[in-house]
Amino acid sequence: MNLRRLKYFVKIVDVGSLTQAAEILHIAQPALSQQIATLESEFRQQLLLRTKRGVTPTEAGRVLYRHAQLMLKQFEQAQADVRNSGRALSGQVSVGLAPGTAASALALPLLKAVRGRHPDVVLYLNENLGTTLCEQVGNGRMDMAVLYGGRSIVQGLSFEPLLTEELVLVTPAGDMGDPQPVALADLRHVELLLPRAHNYLRQYVDEAFASLQMVPRVVAEIESAATLSAAVASGVAATVLPASAARAVAESIQARICRIVSPAIEVPLALCTSDRLPLSEPAQAVRAIILELADGLETP
Repeated sequence: MNLRRLKYFVKIVDVGSLTQAAEILHIAQPALSQQIATLESEFRQQLLLRTKRGVTPTEAGRVLYRHAQLMLKQFEQAQADVRNSGRALSGQVSVGLAPGTAASALALPLLKAVRGRHPDVVLYLNENLGTTLCEQVGNGRMDMAVLYGGRSIVQGLSFEPLLTEELVLVTPAGDMGDPQPVALADLRHVELLLPRAHNYLRQYVDEAFASLQMVPRVVAEIESAATLSAAVASGVAATVLPASAARAVAESIQARICRIVSPAIEVPLALCTSDRLPLSEPAQAVRAIILELADGLETP
């Protein structure tokens, strides 16, 4: 087995066609088919299924595809690190930031710090759902991500704690007087706008309510920060957010923020990286900056 065959295999799976892959790779289709046949012989498994609609990987092919992506990325990283040894750090580093979290407060300081310390490093910032970011880090498409989670072991991923935030109640401004702390038990009948059940924040809210043998009264499930803010401002219902996200919402609309107590709901923000793919030298430098900036973030 060699890396060239793995590259060919990954490209075929990506485009779903031997013909298109041959054109992209600038190789004759019979020669490409022979390379795949050699690969299947080496693994003693059929890796691709050829149909009228194109080519799809078998179960064995899907397993190889995941490993091949990691191996090729690691080889490219080794090439870059050796090529740039002794020089100023350069290259692209990708960082995922879960929206609606304290990660948003890291974006601009991180960009400025990387530009100031490592001007030849190109930073790619991607805001996406935590579950999506975990998947992208796991398959090597993102170097790291800042998100809520890390309580449970996830195969292929490691989580470094950054800070802990409290969840707070955000209500339309006219609903309450002074923003006094509210006991979780008092939210039994409060109508709430929350993300869907797979979302990390929703899981923390559901668990807190369950500890008091309660279920949150969810009237709508919303992932969009803009839609959520508009819904709260118009009086549709209240929501529960991390303190950092709640402050951002309160600055854009008329809303009140109340701490939730008895019990408080705390969520950990973590830096997610792959435990199978080592970080490149530029990515290690960006990781160090993230850890440094996280220490300076204020949490209520």
